[in-house]
Amino acid sequence: MKKILIILFLLTASVACQQSDDFLEPKTSALTEELVFTDSTRTMAFLSRIYSDIGFSFTKGRWDSHGNTEEATDDAEYKFSGTGQKAVVLYSGTVSPTNFPFFEFWSTPYNNIRRVNLLLEKLPATPLSAPLKARMAAEARFLRAWYYDWLLISFGGVPLIGDKVFDIEDFINQPRNSYAECVTYLTSELDAAATQLPTATDYSEQNYGRVTKGACLALKSRILLQAASPLFNGGAETTDTELAKIVSTPTYDASLWQKAADAAQAVISSGTYSLNVDNATAPGYGFSQVFLKRVNSEYIVFQNRGANRDMEGFYNPASRGGANNAMPTHNLAEAFPMRNGKPITDPTSGYDPKNPYLNRDPRFGYSIIYNESPYYLPSTNALSPVLTYENAPTDGFTSAGQTTGYYSRKMCDVNISANSSFNTNRGWPLLRYAEILLNYAEAINETGQTALAYPKLIELRSRAGILPGTDNLYGLKANMTKEEMREVVRTERRIELAFEDHRWNDIRRWKTAMVVNNGFNKRIRIVKSGTTYTYEVVNSIRQHNFRPEMYLLPIPDSEVRKAPAMRQNPGW
Repeated sequence: MKKILIILFLLTASVACQQSDDFLEPKTSALTEELVFTDSTRTMAFLSRIYSDIGFSFTKGRWDSHGNTEEATDDAEYKFSGTGQKAVVLYSGTVSPTNFPFFEFWSTPYNNIRRVNLLLEKLPATPLSAPLKARMAAEARFLRAWYYDWLLISFGGVPLIGDKVFDIEDFINQPRNSYAECVTYLTSELDAAATQLPTATDYSEQNYGRVTKGACLALKSRILLQAASPLFNGGAETTDTELAKIVSTPTYDASLWQKAADAAQAVISSGTYSLNVDNATAPGYGFSQVFLKRVNSEYIVFQNRGANRDMEGFYNPASRGGANNAMPTHNLAEAFPMRNGKPITDPTSGYDPKNPYLNRDPRFGYSIIYNESPYYLPSTNALSPVLTYENAPTDGFTSAGQTTGYYSRKMCDVNISANSSFNTNRGWPLLRYAEILLNYAEAINETGQTALAYPKLIELRSRAGILPGTDNLYGLKANMTKEEMREVVRTERRIELAFEDHRWNDIRRWKTAMVVNNGFNKRIRIVKSGTTYTYEVVNSIRQHNFRPEMYLLPIPDSEVRKAPAMRQNPGW
C-alpha cells in the first residue's frame, strides 16, 4: 500500500484561515492514501497542505536571512556579505545551472502540482458532499495554475503534466511545452475553475482566505500581462527558433496587450474589490493599513498568518529588535514623487535636496524608515525617532559599512516592534486589487489608448494621499505619449508594490534589468554637524551584475540530467 507524507493542520472551522503562529510549521504524520482520502477531515487537510506553500516566493521565512529577490534588484540591498548566499548569487550574476541555491523555485511548484493531481484523482471517492467536492476541485485547479505561473515567470515554458500523478518508480523524460501552450492551458484552467468558485462575499467567515472566482480572474490578468510583456512577447534571447517557442511567443503580437487589459477589466468590472481608502486619519493612511488588516476589500490572494510580528522581525532596525534585512536603496527612495505628485526631478516639484524627506508622497513614509522616522520603541512605550545618520547610536551606519541609509517599513505596524510583546492580525499580500489597476493601466497604454490609463493611476494616487492639484490629475502630466505613460506606470508599480515580490519579475519581463540592475545601487550618506544634516548620494557597498541570459533562470542541472528531453534555457 502506498504511503504519502501529509501535513495535518490543527484546524478550527477553516483549513485555509489559520490564527496561530505555526501556520507554516505544521505537524506531520505518515499516512496511507487510503487513510487520508477515506476521511473527510484528512482530505480537507491535504488541500490545506497545498495552500500552505502559496506564499513561498514571498515569505520572509523561505530564504530566512539569506536574501530574497528584492535584494537582487535596484530596490533593496542585502545585509550580509559572502559569495554563497542566495541573494548574492542573483545580484552578483554568479547563478548557473550548477550554482542554483534556490532549488525551491523549481521543486516547490512541481511538488504542489503533484499534490493537486493526487487530490483530483482521489477526490471523487472521498466521503464529501458533491458540492464540496466540486468546490475543492476548483480550488485545487486554481492552486495548480498558481504554481505553474511561478515556473512560467521564472523559467519560461515548462513540461505540462496534465492530471498525471507520477510515482517514485516512474522515469520522467518529458520535453518542455511551448510558452504559448502553457499560457493557453493556465488561462483555460482558470476560466473553468472560476465557474465553480464562490465570490469573496459568498464565503462564510470561517472559510475566509480560500481562493475565489475573483482570484481566478486576477491570476489570469497577471498571466496575460506577463505574456504580453517584452520578454515573453517575441522577446526570446536566442536565435534557435525551436527554443524561442519554448521561452516566448515566436514573434511580437500587439493583440496580447488588449487581452491583458480585458482580463484586468474583468476583475475591475466584477465590483468585488476596492482600494482600502482612508485619507481622513492621515494622508495615505489607507495604504499603510491595508497590510495590517487580515480582512479587507483589497486582498484577492493572500497568505493568512493570524496575529504575528513577521514583518517587524524581518525589517525592523536593531533598536527595535529586528534583523534589518532587505534595506531599501536610495534608487527606490528617489522613485517616490512629492505629495503634489510631481517627480523630484521636476524643478517645479518643490523638492529640497537639503531636506529630502519633506512633503513626499505619503507612501514614502509608510514604506521606508528614513532618518528621524518615528517608530515604536518598547523602552519608552512610545514612538521615537530612528536615527540613521553616520555613527548614530544603535541604528546609524559607518562610512565604510553603510548599506543604504534606510530601513524597510512597508507592511510593518509602526505601533509595535520586533522586540515588543504585541502582534498584528494580518495576512501577506500575494495579489491585491492595486496590482489589477496597474495591470490594466500598463496593458491599455500599450494598445495606444493612453487616456484610459489615467483614471486607474488617479485612483491609486488619490488613495495614496497625493494632492489632486488644480487640474485633478494628481501630479500626472496631461496628454502623455505612450512612451511617457509607460515610464510613469512602471514607476507607479514600483512604489505601490514595493517589497511585495514583484520587482525582480517586472524588470525581467520588461527587459530593463540590463540597464537598471547593472552597477552599484545608490545609498544616502547622512552626516550630522550640531543640529544640521548634510546629505550625499554615493554608491552602495556592492556591485550588481546582470547578464542577458539571466532574463530567465537556468533550470537546475540535476533536473535536465534526469530528463534529457527537457532543453535548457538560452545562454545556459
